[in-house]
Parts: sequence; structure tokens; C-alpha cells
Amino acid sequence: MATSRRSKREPLLHAEEAVFMPQAILGGFNGKYIAYLHTILAFSAFLVALVVGCQTHYYKIVENEYFRYPDEWFPSVSATIGDRYPARAIFQIFIAATATPRFLLLFLWYFVTASRSGSSTTFKKVLLVIGVIRTFACAVFVYVTSSDDHMIHDVGMVIYILFTFPYMFGTMYTSSSSLLQSSPTLVTKANRLRKIMCGLFIFTLGPLVHYYIKHKVDKIPGAYTIYAFFEWSLIMYDISFDAASVYDFQTLHIQVLDVNTMEKQDRDHDFTSAGKSPFSVMSSQREWLSNFIFFSADVYLGFIFWSMLTALPLLIWYFPLWHMGISGYEAFLFITLLPVVLGVPFVRNIVRSYRGIFHLISLIGVASYLWETPTHRLIYAAIGCGISLTTWAATWYGEYEKTGRLERDIASLSLGLVLHNVVKAMWRSNNPIWPIMRFENGGANATGIFIGVLACITLIYRDFSRKQRTHDHSVSSNVDVRWSGIAVGFGAIFFILHSMLSDSSIISRWIARGYSHHEPAPVPWGALVIAALALGYTLSHKVFVTGLTWWTFGTISVFALYYVPQTPGFIAGLGFAVYTMSILPSFIRTVSICPPGRTLFLSMLTYNILDLLHVWVVAYAFVPGGPLLRESTHVILLIMMGLIGIGLRSMPTVDEKYVKSQDSSSFRSRRKLINWKLSGLVLAGALTYISRIPLEKPQPYHPEDKIMTAGIWTIHFALDNDMWASETRMRDTIRELELDVVGLLESDTQRIIMGNRDLTQSLAEDLNMYADFGPGPTSHTWGCTMLSKFPIVNSTHHLLPSPVGELACAIHATLDVYGKHVDVIVSHNGQEEDPLDRKLQTTEIARIMRESPNPFVFLGYVVTKPHVGNYHILMEDGNVNDIDPTDDDRWCEYVAFRGVKRIGYARISHGGITDTEIQSGKFQIVQENELPKDIYRRVNESDIPESQRYPPQFYGDGVRNHKYHVFNEPRYFN
Repeated sequence: MATSRRSKREPLLHAEEAVFMPQAILGGFNGKYIAYLHTILAFSAFLVALVVGCQTHYYKIVENEYFRYPDEWFPSVSATIGDRYPARAIFQIFIAATATPRFLLLFLWYFVTASRSGSSTTFKKVLLVIGVIRTFACAVFVYVTSSDDHMIHDVGMVIYILFTFPYMFGTMYTSSSSLLQSSPTLVTKANRLRKIMCGLFIFTLGPLVHYYIKHKVDKIPGAYTIYAFFEWSLIMYDISFDAASVYDFQTLHIQVLDVNTMEKQDRDHDFTSAGKSPFSVMSSQREWLSNFIFFSADVYLGFIFWSMLTALPLLIWYFPLWHMGISGYEAFLFITLLPVVLGVPFVRNIVRSYRGIFHLISLIGVASYLWETPTHRLIYAAIGCGISLTTWAATWYGEYEKTGRLERDIASLSLGLVLHNVVKAMWRSNNPIWPIMRFENGGANATGIFIGVLACITLIYRDFSRKQRTHDHSVSSNVDVRWSGIAVGFGAIFFILHSMLSDSSIISRWIARGYSHHEPAPVPWGALVIAALALGYTLSHKVFVTGLTWWTFGTISVFALYYVPQTPGFIAGLGFAVYTMSILPSFIRTVSICPPGRTLFLSMLTYNILDLLHVWVVAYAFVPGGPLLRESTHVILLIMMGLIGIGLRSMPTVDEKYVKSQDSSSFRSRRKLINWKLSGLVLAGALTYISRIPLEKPQPYHPEDKIMTAGIWTIHFALDNDMWASETRMRDTIRELELDVVGLLESDTQRIIMGNRDLTQSLAEDLNMYADFGPGPTSHTWGCTMLSKFPIVNSTHHLLPSPVGELACAIHATLDVYGKHVDVIVSHNGQEEDPLDRKLQTTEIARIMRESPNPFVFLGYVVTKPHVGNYHILMEDGNVNDIDPTDDDRWCEYVAFRGVKRIGYARISHGGITDTEIQSGKFQIVQENELPKDIYRRVNESDIPESQRYPPQFYGDGVRNHKYHVFNEPRYFN
């Protein structure tokens, strides 16, 4: 098949071609008919299925998991095309017929645009690959329906939507850059239609997500019907976008040739006139596609590595958390010293030569979630992490060209970290393949392992098919390198990437200083952190990144992030992200010419020591020598930047051959592929954060009675008693208890040992609540979080007096509760071992409550028995009332109030999520003259309106092990 584009005056065949070509031409047609055929078949597939589905099973296909007709009266796309015969069969037949013109459109678009100047050929190839992947993703969610396998169906749908944006924008760009000059009128018409359809597609996503949440989360009748209309409109916009090709292909004539009838010299002339044979073109295209697949596999294994590395301290932390001190399991951190074995040449050669196999073995770390016992999960996760780290390090040593395999491996590891940030943003700060995740709490471990196995098989195939043989150059290198300086600098960079840049919300949490001063918030500004990491890598091949000026910029940036709040501090944090990512490749290149065993050992030892120091600044009460580093993050920052400076000073002069190689075609080709992948990751991160922006204001559960239900809960950093992530279970419990305001203690999860998770943001989004987190990680507390259905007018973060023991945190917030200002304190006082601290802390909280003119609710962790010691300071000096003075079975948590009408009080068991119960109080907002004089008079539940009672499902055995306990029922008051 040959394609040609000619002006109206130009003959179809030149004179010299006409001698042989007429007998070879079997037929031809205009290219626009392919676009027509695709449009007709695609529209018909959906519309015929809709008509047939409504005719045959209308009431079935409008019914969903919550509601049926008449609440829901219009079917969704998935229900129409996948749930019932014969609509399902008819649709699949039509969509199968659409496949041929669909692929023809994609490949014709590539061939037509590739023959024109404008955008690069690589860009057009990437666009072709995106189009093909998008088409196969469509086939996944079409032929694997939601009733067959909901997860696979949704994965196909998500991939399809994610690839739609680069496909649409790329098509419009190539059309404008490559085709506009040849057919300006037709291309302008096509692009006008494409822009309209693309704009409508994008703006429809917002209400689509909004009404899906209304249906899925809020369970509102009729919401799914409205969602269905937006879903169907997306289909129409999508098909119409491709229908614009009718204009582009009007000047395209397609001829079918019988090559056997053509003279050899004419074939040679036809195909080689451009300087390339068809076989060489096809070979280069296959090579580009294979490089794309191989590099994608490398990047995914980089993501696997960062996932296992960040999971390891999180798993270790579970044990000292429950032991309240050193447990012995901390020794597993030193599995990261395993690369020392690469000092043995035989081991190094084996690991490097068969790295795909070793990566495959390392997947046991991801598969560790299959073991229920926490100890077993830690053991296998540590083994997987150690093997993965050793395998990556082994690939840095070999006799490679600096623009070859080493650069590819550096890019893979760097982009793997960016991908790690994107995936965590998609899963709201949890990593779906961590061993603390499983299907029940939102994990995708099995999917992660499956893709990992495919990636490993891809590497094994590449290494064996290419029969690569590499030889060490590290030991015999004549380059003068001070390996010890390089090692400590590299260890410091590894620590920074793990502690500060393995989650895109960390920087936002460092600069927060209260609810009124918490911007830029993680959502949506975390997308800029992902972009900063990508920018840092793109600068990594510049010579200046290893210079003193750039190091000074990085040092100033990190200390500005630490000391300066809000937007200036956030900008400094972005600068530091750019800096760190830009110097990572230079350090790996230099490590690759250092003695492997001792260099890697010292690097990882430096990383481990910094890890421990990072923990000791906040856990100083539980570790030997802890007080020496109490509240000393600034010291750690100084040490790590000093070590990086030493590493930079130890680097050899930049290799001139490497600088010159940057102008080579192979380097530019690889750089383009990397930049396209980085752009895709940045776009995915941006779309993820945009989709997380809340679309509606939080609403209290019972505004009709002006009820405010408040609670306090110590949550042990969202790790339950069996070492599973507990955010999902906490969300369900808070929602079912109808807590309008809740204080969550031990909630600072923005550290290495807690996985750098943004627990606060995750729960706030799921529960549709305002959130205040603080004081932040730079204040060295275990963390307080306040979630509220009521607007937060103002809040102040307090570091309570703590001269002896651990720092105590408190949030003092003013809420707009039904038009009235009500103050709430959430606090976490010190431990039993530090009586002076607890007394001073309680005195300070009492002062804050006493001096406030507003009604007040106290939700806190006090560590005292009722009616003893600090209890009197809290209640009497604070001028508040205990919610139930007759409850003598309390020790840690207390609820107190002033200026609001107490309705009820309940104690709910922790359900295995932590070792601490939930305490809750129900209050009614009334005028001061309506407050009862006898605030302690008990009444029966039957005397309380149903809308003011606690939920009934927590009676008896309760739900998910949560139940009313101690009294076995709520207590109610007049």
C-alpha cells in the first residue's frame, strides 16, 4: 500500500512512473473514507447497544449497587455494553469491526505526519505508541466488563483515560506543526473540531468525578444517572475527536499495488529515493519500540526498588512502636549493607550478567504481603530490598560507554523515584505494593508483582538476546578518585531522596504553621514537587551541577525550607528537590569508577547512620543517646549537606569525552525518550492532583438539630495491631460514628519510619472534611491532626512545655459551628515517666482554654486518673466541665466542654487498629440562656430524639470489632 499527497494540478503519476505503474495498481480510494468508516462503526456500536439494552433489559441496566428505577433511570456505559445479552454481543461485534479502521487511522496518521517537517520523528513515534496502548486499553475495558472482573475493567478504563490526554494534545500538535502548511483550510477545520472536543472532554471530567463520588461515597439517589450522562458524553467527544481526521485525509489517496508486477529498478528507486530502504525504516522503528519497552521495564523495576526501600523502615518501626523502645528488629535496617558483596569480582559479574533473574528473586519483597505474621513480612521484605539494592548497584560497574548502559540505568533509577511519587499521589500517600497493603485496604500487590515479573522477563530476554559481556573497570581505573568522599556524599543523597523526596506531600508539611498558614497545601501543589524532580533530572547532564555555586544554592534552599514557612519555604523546597535530583546521576557515575565493595559499604553505612539520626531527633526518649540529638533536624541538614560537599570535592574533573558524547545522535535519541517519559509522569502527577481537589464543601451530619459530634483517638501512626495500613478502617469508623470533629493523635506519618505518608490529607479527602495537621515534622512531635466538618476560622499550633521528655503538641482551632464560633483543642501530653512535663503541659492547656471567650471543647491525651493531680488543673483552671465525672475508668483520653449543651458520651473500642479506644461526645449548639443548669442529669436513650443518638450498629458485637464498651452503651444527658 502506498500513500501520496499531491496538489490538484500535479498528476497522480510522473511520466517515468507511468511506464510500469498502471499494471501494478490494483485499486485505490480516498483516505477520508477510513475516517468515515471508523466514526460510523464507533457511534453505531454504542448507540445500537444503548437502544437494544433499553429495549430488552431497561430496569436491569439502570439498577446499580445502591438504587434502582425510578431513582436511577438512565444506564451507564459499562452497564449498557457489558452486563446483558444481546446488547453486549452486539456491541462487541461492532467494536471488533471498528478495530481495523481504528488501527489504520493511527498508522496512517503516523506515516502522513512523519513525511512532513515540524515536530520530531521521535515525538510522532511516541504518539503512535500512545495511540496503540490507548486502543488496547479500550479493548480491555470493553471485553473484560465490570461484571467479569471489576479491577481489570477499571485498570483498562484508567489507562485509557490517562493516555487520552497526551493522545489528544499530541495529535493537535502534530497536525498544526506538520500538516498546516500543506492544507491550511482543511487542517484548520480539523483542529477547530479537535480543540472543541478536547475542551469538552477535559471539562466533563470534573462533574463526572463529582457525581461518581456523590454516588459511591455519599450514596445519593439519582447521582449515578447524572454521572451516566457525563460518561456517555465523554464517549461522544472521544469519537468526534477522531472524526476530525476526515478533513486531514481528504487530500490523501491510498493505492493498492501488486509489487510482483513492478520492475526491480523501479521498486529500488521508489523506496531508496529518500536514502533508506523499507527494511531499514522498519528495523529502526522496531528498535525504537524495543528500546521503549526495555526502558519502561527498567523504570518499573526502579519503582519496585524505591517501594521496597521505603517500606523497610516502616515495617521495622512497627516493633519498637509496640515495645515502646529498642526491639532488636532495628538490625534489619542494615540489610542495605548487602552490596558490600560486590567487592568480590565473581559475585559482581554474576549479579550484573543475570540482573533480570536477580530482580525477579527480589520480588519476594513485594510478595511478602502474603505472610500474615508481621515478623515474616519484615524478614522477606528485607531480603527483597537487599537483593534489589545489590542488583542495581552491580549494574553500575562494567566496561560501558558512558552514554550507554550506565546512563540508561541511572535514568531508570531516577525515573523510578518520580514514578514512586506519582503512584503514591494516586493512592493518597500509600504505596499500593507495600507489605502493609492488601486488597482489603486498597493495595494492588498482585498487580504490582505481575507487572514486575513481566519487567524481569523483559530484562532477561534483552540480556540473553544481546549476549552482553562486560568487564570491570572499577578496580583498574587510572582515574584519581577519593572514594571515601564520594561514598559519604552518595550516602547523604540517598538519605535525602528517601527522607524528603519519596513523597510529594513532605515539603508542604514542612512549611505549614497552622490552618491559616498552611498553604501551599499538598493538594494540588504536590504536583509541583513531581515536576521539580523531573526538572532536576533534566539538568543532571549539565556541568555546573557539580560546582560550588550549585551546592550553595542547594544548601540555602534546604535551610530556607526548614526555617521559612508558607510559600517562600515551599519554593525553597522545590529548589532543593531540583538540586538533589540533578546531582544524583553525577554521584552514581563517579561511584561506578570507585572500588565497589568498600565504596558501597561506606555509602550505605552513611545512609543508615543518617536514618537513625533522623529517628532520634523525635524518638530521643526511647533510644540510647537520644537527648544528644533532641530536636536537632538542623544538625542533620548541616551534616548531610557537608557530606555532599565533601563528595563533590572528591569528584574527578568532568570527562571531556562524556561532555562531547552529549552531542551524539544516540545520546540525543535516548534523552528524547527519557524526556517524553518524564513529561508523561509529570502530566500523570498533575492530573492526579487535579482529580483530588475537593468539589464540594463539607457538611455536618445533623445540621437540623445543630449537633456537633466530637471524638479523640490515638491511632499509632495508621499501623494496626497486625501491621496493616489502617486508614481505610479508620475512615469507615469515623464516618459511621458520624464524627463532625475528631482529633487524631500520633498522626505525624511524614518520617522515614512511618513511610512518609500523608495520613491527614488522605482521611480528609475520603471523609470530605477540613483538615489541620500540626505542628509539622520540623517541630519534632508525634503529631496532632484535627478533622472537621465545620469551617476552620483560625488555628494555632502549640509546642507545649517539655523540659524533660518528648515534645507535646496541641492544635487550638476556632470553628464556625452553625454560625457560632466554638474553640476546640486537640492535644497529646507527655508520658507517665515525665511528671513535670505533664504538669506544665496541662497548665498551659488550661491557660489557653481559660482565656478563650468562646464555647470550648477539649479533646486530649492527658495521662492522669480522674479527680487526681493534673485532672484538677485541666478542669478547674481551664474552666471546663468533664463530660462524665462519674467515669472513673480513664487514664489517657479525656473530653471536656464549656458553653455547649452536652447530649451524649460514648467509649468505642479500638477494633484492633491501635491500643487506644475512641472517646466521643455529642454536643448541641444553643444560646447561652438555653444551657441547662443541671448539666450532669442522666436520661434514657428513649428520651433523646433519634437524630441526636449514637449509631445503633456499635451495640453488642459492633462492626469490624468496634463496639460500645466499658458501659456497653452510650450515656445521654439533659
